[in-house]
Amino acid sequence: MSGIFYGIGVGPGDPELMTLKAHRLISAARIVAYPAPDSGESFARSIAAEAMRADAIEIPMIVPMRVERFPAQDVYAKAAQTIAQHLEAGEDVVVLCEGDPFFYGSFMYLFARLSERFRCEVVPGVSSLAACSAALARPLTARNDVLTVLPGPLEDDAMRARIDTAQAIAIMKVGRHLPRLRALLEEMELTACAGYVERASLAAQKVMPLADAPAMAPYFSMILIYKGNDPWLNP
Repeated sequence: MSGIFYGIGVGPGDPELMTLKAHRLISAARIVAYPAPDSGESFARSIAAEAMRADAIEIPMIVPMRVERFPAQDVYAKAAQTIAQHLEAGEDVVVLCEGDPFFYGSFMYLFARLSERFRCEVVPGVSSLAACSAALARPLTARNDVLTVLPGPLEDDAMRARIDTAQAIAIMKVGRHLPRLRALLEEMELTACAGYVERASLAAQKVMPLADAPAMAPYFSMILIYKGNDPWLNP
């Protein structure tokens, strides 16, 4: 029998935000794969490090973090081949995923390559969306309001159109796009109802109104917007 292919969400950064199920499976895993940059440590691995076995076989998937295009699909194809070999030998394989595996998670590229051939179990994790909302101490949305989640690299015209039709907005992957996004939201007169969070749940977390945000932002940063009054205060 082949092994089980696990996609495990390890949460937004604080190891205590891993689920009990994630911790149990990681602690038992003999083979652990995770995304990693070409310089520095893997964020996903750093979250789960204390739970991992000392003798675990590790499969880092090196994806360079750079602006220019990179054939990342080749990296996932190669990793899928390596993981498949272990699964075919009857070994379970755990793949660590920052946040949640299916919420902007790179795990989906491995899932697409392996889920039809092997038994796959996805363990959801606390997303950065939830972590940022908690850090700002403000609900994401309420009642019948529409929550729209947007990637920071989205072009201004598309961003504006989607923001116009939503009551609550989360802009993820802010990073180097912060100056452009800040200018757009100022033009749309939404700065006053926008909050900014970077590195949610980590010791280096920063939380503030968007108006007070730094000039530059790291990749792990988010803007949350709620238009108008806070309806959850008056149900």
